[in-house]
Amino acid sequence: MSDPVSSIRNLGPAYEQACAKAGIRSAQQLRDIGPDEAYTRLLQTGSRPHFIGYYVLVMGLQGRPWNDCKGDEKKALRQRFDAIKAGVNAAPETQMMSDLDAIGVRVTTDDLKPK
Repeated sequence: MSDPVSSIRNLGPAYEQACAKAGIRSAQQLRDIGPDEAYTRLLQTGSRPHFIGYYVLVMGLQGRPWNDCKGDEKKALRQRFDAIKAGVNAAPETQMMSDLDAIGVRVTTDDLKPK
């Protein structure tokens, strides 16, 4: 049997549960896909974006304590986190409403009021 996600430094049972929901079932699978892909999957399956959660993952995969991230390294990780967050698609219903707005065919409550 392979090592659980929680065997990685800094990652506990809650992180392991979130990973399982995202289809990441082992520490090795997490290492193989890397922190950016893993965090993308977490967001796509409903985890709320949180910068500390992201850099805890990055530090853990490097075998470092979570609070070892400082200065320029932390700034660079913040940029990666922001890019991941921006790249994750909105929920399908939200995306559909945005698409309808973009082409001007969405009905609003004002459209339904008698004139």
